[in-house]
Amino acid sequence: MILMDLNEQVDWDFSRALRKARLRRLVLRLRGKPTTCSIAPSFDEIQGTLRAYNRVRRGIRVVDLRKIVGSVGRSRDFDNSFMPLRAAVGERWKRVDLAFYRDQTLPRVSLYKVGDEYFVEDGNHRISVARYHGLPDVEADVTELWPAHADSARALSGDFSISASQHAA
Repeated sequence: MILMDLNEQVDWDFSRALRKARLRRLVLRLRGKPTTCSIAPSFDEIQGTLRAYNRVRRGIRVVDLRKIVGSVGRSRDFDNSFMPLRAAVGERWKRVDLAFYRDQTLPRVSLYKVGDEYFVEDGNHRISVARYHGLPDVEADVTELWPAHADSARALSGDFSISASQHAA
């Protein structure tokens, strides 16, 4: 049995997460699909489309990681599975991964909820590491956004889907 130092382990984890994201993009390219399909949807685009500017703080909630579909301002750094797309995010990602292995408590992530889906305001690296390790959920400070108009409110209730698969298409 080969034992790794924790620093070697987090280096290996980050390399593997980066490879996963790059492999997904390569598969898309080989299938003739645009690689933008693998990029997480932009919160700003969704918020602007729905005109969801009314905020209601919902407090601390346990959120299913599969419902976290995008990011506020970091959508180009992580793919739609929250694996890192760029080596530049490595140092922070590795520090969070190291804290995971050491079972250290990290601050809660901050999420915006739009409809049934969530966007990361603060904590992209923590979400990425949690997804990498297969955790089912995360504790988060949630703020829900609602559209200003009735038409947009109906969109949130099911007439309009903001899922990553439809957004990227």
